[in-house]
Amino acid sequence: MKAISYRRYGGPEVLEYGDLPEPKLGPDHVLVKVRAAAVNPVDWKCREGYLDGLIDTVFPVIPGWDVSGVVVQPGLSVTEFAVGDEVMGYVREDFLSRGTFAEYVAAPVRALARKPRNLEFEEAAGLPLCGLTAYQVLTQALSVGHGDTILVHAAAGGVGSMAVQLAHHFGARVIGTASEPSHEHLRDLGAEPVVYGDGLAERVRALAPDGVQAVFDTVGGDTLALSAGLLAEGGRLASIADPAVTTFGGRYVFVRPNTADLYRLSELAEEEVIEVRVARTFPLEQTADAHRLSQEGHPHGKIVVTVDWES
Repeated sequence: MKAISYRRYGGPEVLEYGDLPEPKLGPDHVLVKVRAAAVNPVDWKCREGYLDGLIDTVFPVIPGWDVSGVVVQPGLSVTEFAVGDEVMGYVREDFLSRGTFAEYVAAPVRALARKPRNLEFEEAAGLPLCGLTAYQVLTQALSVGHGDTILVHAAAGGVGSMAVQLAHHFGARVIGTASEPSHEHLRDLGAEPVVYGDGLAERVRALAPDGVQAVFDTVGGDTLALSAGLLAEGGRLASIADPAVTTFGGRYVFVRPNTADLYRLSELAEEEVIEVRVARTFPLEQTADAHRLSQEGHPHGKIVVTVDWES
């Protein structure tokens, strides 16, 4: 099969397009013919070796954890999916090697759900990692619900925009930090935007004088202390960016594959509660360019790699 891979850590230039063996199919896996795979910051962080101390790496590595596609073969013990099912998934294993930027991926059923019927494959590929991250933080770490006010940092980003939509759906008032050009987009999603940078704490306090019940941090560093100072009594703080959040009494969250959560996100997408914006697509052979765009900044939407269905 055609795939993107890297044989050593490094910049986008280490990504190679070429032939690799099709993955072997375990009993609890399905073979998915990939239609699209979304780029997430963690993909290039893995490629550059930032996660080397956390996750074993088996070279060559096919990058990518987000995917959408069609089941072409179920494993011997699989009853959840059949040939022809359209699926999406957060296909993260406990080591780096068999990712989603390829014509085929062997995906464990615990990482998959059926694709929302109203989403294109490109949109569906952008939902799993960002959607699961936001959903698990809001429902498990922060328990956000009706009547809460939540501050979401970098609210126009992939995870942030999903968190805004979900928190709004859960009945919370949402304040979101973003640059000025993203403010109208945040208002459309249901958030009250504030500019980040100097004076952020004062701007948030002007909107929530008694403090906020929850803070969803996607930045880390100095943002943690600022966030803790904005909490109302009994407020909750969670970060997906910095484990040091625990020193402020908060929780660090690293997203997990979860079929039930993914199915709930699929339902919410079909109910048009949440949307996935695709900023740009690249063909599989141009994955290095997709990585470069991801590293350059904050496109307004997901960056998605597509695979030629006829190939």
